[in-house]
Amino acid sequence: MSNHISSNLFIFLTIAVIAGALVPFQAGSNAFLGKALGHPLWATVVSLVVSLAIVLSVIVTMKVQPMNLTGIGNIPWWAWFGGVAGVIYITAALVLTPKLGATTFIVCVITGQVMVSLLIDHFGLLGLPVKEVNLGRIIGITLIISGMIMVQYFTSGKTTIAVGSKEQPTTSVVVNK
Repeated sequence: MSNHISSNLFIFLTIAVIAGALVPFQAGSNAFLGKALGHPLWATVVSLVVSLAIVLSVIVTMKVQPMNLTGIGNIPWWAWFGGVAGVIYITAALVLTPKLGATTFIVCVITGQVMVSLLIDHFGLLGLPVKEVNLGRIIGITLIISGMIMVQYFTSGKTTIAVGSKEQPTTSVVVNK
């Protein structure tokens, strides 16, 4: 393994960190939007419509070639899952961030992402190249899981989780930290 990081790799890593740094803002702003609009699913819809408007603007600005629809029937079923995952993530973020806090939610998200990414890499799923599991990667993920536990353990204050439905009154469960 080389200790040298190329300038391209450094740029890619920096962009990935910046993209990751935006995620807590997405979770927090969508949570606020869900409350303001009256339901988390409306915030999900608005978030996706705003995303569509922005990506279409970028496509027009960059003069991207028209979409190739000739082989659309041959695309594997799992290739469409990104949209489903996006809706699940956005909705979970705007429902759970106010209950867990941004840090706890994002640390749990990162933990889930890294654990599943390890499996995707190991088996070369989704058309990605195989990057086998090794001791260093397992230790790294163990540290991430430990970090998730520590963040939750050392989060001060109380976490209030509302439990209930329209048929039954809401009960608040307070977890002391």
